[in-house]
Amino acid sequence: MSLDGVRVLDLSTLLPGPMATLLLADAGADVVKVERPGRGDEMRSYQPKLGGASANYAILNRGKRAFAADLKDPADRDRVLALATSADVVVEQFRPGVVDRLGLGYEAVRSRNPGVVYCSITGYGQTGAHATRAGHDLNYLAGMGLLDVVVDATGAPPLPPTVIADLAGGTYPAVVNILLALRRRDATGVGAHLDISMSRNLQTMIYGYFATHQAGGGWPVPGADLLTGGSPRYRIYPTADGRHVAVASLEEKFWRLLAELIGLPAEYLDDAGQEAAVAEAVAERIAAHPAAHWRSVFDGEDVCATVVGTFPEAVAAGLVTPDGPDRLVGDGFDVGALPSPVDPVLRPAPAAIGYPALEPLPVGDVWLS
Repeated sequence: MSLDGVRVLDLSTLLPGPMATLLLADAGADVVKVERPGRGDEMRSYQPKLGGASANYAILNRGKRAFAADLKDPADRDRVLALATSADVVVEQFRPGVVDRLGLGYEAVRSRNPGVVYCSITGYGQTGAHATRAGHDLNYLAGMGLLDVVVDATGAPPLPPTVIADLAGGTYPAVVNILLALRRRDATGVGAHLDISMSRNLQTMIYGYFATHQAGGGWPVPGADLLTGGSPRYRIYPTADGRHVAVASLEEKFWRLLAELIGLPAEYLDDAGQEAAVAEAVAERIAAHPAAHWRSVFDGEDVCATVVGTFPEAVAAGLVTPDGPDRLVGDGFDVGALPSPVDPVLRPAPAAIGYPALEPLPVGDVWLS
């Protein structure tokens, strides 16, 4: 196991931190999660339920252990600090300054554990004008300009299909930096305080807009750029039965094959300078037939055009795998666990594992030997 023997103290809640520590646990780390007494992590109360906790909590915290501690109580705080003293990694997700006031900040931990990798995940980073602002995924996307680049017919941005800042700006940068910091610590003995800002890390998601701006091309105009609706080669077109086809035929070979398959007249093959007219012509042809027709037309063709599927269709196609080899088990249920992005060669064999009940924080060392 890649992280066998690595101890992770998880003080985070909800999604970004718990997903990060789930990936570390999948790679073999021993993850101990500290939650509030009573109801624990707020996500435990979400619906629907799997056993005594929410399905969301169960999916994100498989294979961890959870203990209740009141971080404002000096005795509990000191016991959690003792856990941090022998941890390799500490993950926290409070607003800047909160863990310091609790006596569990980086300096308090580092003074006892110089090699600790201490990871702080926040919306806007530890410093700066926005550091203490409250926010959720949608707020970070809105503030960074990402919501503005694709708009509907009324000019309004649609809701994203999933959380993006939490995962792409929080979870994955946290995991990458934790692993890099562990690598450096193993070589030098030096720990680190990692400042994971979800909004700042969203800049990697705007790499193309960033490059265009740096080259003097300004910032994106909503719905006008190559990947935001400005090109007929990269759009979503409605079908005759109210479904949609996602076209991403950017390269010339894909575009020409698409044109052939949908019967696009030759005068529309060169879309440069007539993008709106070409998009209208493509839309007219796609709208002439139902989704099943286009699915059969595109099946087996190297064309980069796909009928927008439902989740049941994605499961039937094997693209979504809710019943994989890893199992999430508990009182009265045995379901597929969240498929892990940790490659099988880097993690233990698939197993049936439960999610943690919230137990009293014991006196003494809770780490596995």
